[in-house]
Amino acid sequence: MSIASKQIAFSEIPVIDIENLVNGTDAEGVSRKVGKVCEEVGFFYVKNHGVPQELIDRVYKATKEFFELPQEIKDRLHVAKSGPTLRGYIPPYGENADPKKTRDLKEVFDYGVHEEKVSPFFGPNPMPTEEELPGFKEACEEYHDAMMALARKLVSAFAISLDLPADYFEKMQQHPITIQRLLHYPSQQGEVTEAEIGIGAHTDYGFLTILSQDAVGGLQVRNSEGEWISAPPIEGAFVINIGDLVQTMTNGRYSSTLHRVINTSGVARYSIPFFIDLDYTAVVDVVPTCKDENNLSETAPFTCGEYKYGRFVDVYPHLQETDKELTSAS
Repeated sequence: MSIASKQIAFSEIPVIDIENLVNGTDAEGVSRKVGKVCEEVGFFYVKNHGVPQELIDRVYKATKEFFELPQEIKDRLHVAKSGPTLRGYIPPYGENADPKKTRDLKEVFDYGVHEEKVSPFFGPNPMPTEEELPGFKEACEEYHDAMMALARKLVSAFAISLDLPADYFEKMQQHPITIQRLLHYPSQQGEVTEAEIGIGAHTDYGFLTILSQDAVGGLQVRNSEGEWISAPPIEGAFVINIGDLVQTMTNGRYSSTLHRVINTSGVARYSIPFFIDLDYTAVVDVVPTCKDENNLSETAPFTCGEYKYGRFVDVYPHLQETDKELTSAS
């Protein structure tokens, strides 16, 4: 993946008011602001996004209650039991964003749209029972729906900012891969090194991330000078960042920016990121407005799902075992 040449040595993460994108009164104006920030930073906050605070608060309550469940219940929902669907509970050190350098001190619960058929990134959601955690399933599903609606608006803003039809990307997101994640970061004490932090430095594999973070903080974003810039919580705002797919499709014009989490606050940190990609079979290629005879694509076209699944095979031991079995069988 290329690094966007226009990225600047930013010292803080910009805030964009997206009310007029959400209500449709000035989608063009908001989209131009989004495009500028995607070129220069790759991360931004959005306020006036339309997601009810009551729903956000309810999901945080559900998140904390989930990670406080007895370990045997969480283990019953382990991600390895979902196979290629990649849903469920991941214990500390069970997923490492930068495995050659760090171990990630975090607990995870992943889910998406519940489907009966099992395939890579799609299938049933392993959930605690209503008796074990009342209201959890309902809150999670309602939040996922709200994130999908907001993501549609933001994705259309990306298209408009690139002088494309507003539905350009949506046509490739008729049945998109989505991951709704709940995260618990225990606090670390003493000297913190790259060997073990909340989550190691990484860019997101996919298209778009919408992050809600609690008041604890700990998110850091790296600028073009290699400096780590804090992205502190802003009440009522989400943090938005673009992933590797957008950087590829814009030929490096928009930046997929390195970020990490370090929690040394003395208390637990919780965050709730939503990831949306393209359809599994969608072809990832440079969009027409970012490619000409003087600016040719640096990457051959590839399929979204196969690419992303390949990245996850590198992360999850149970997928590596399956991959070995398939290779030996062939």
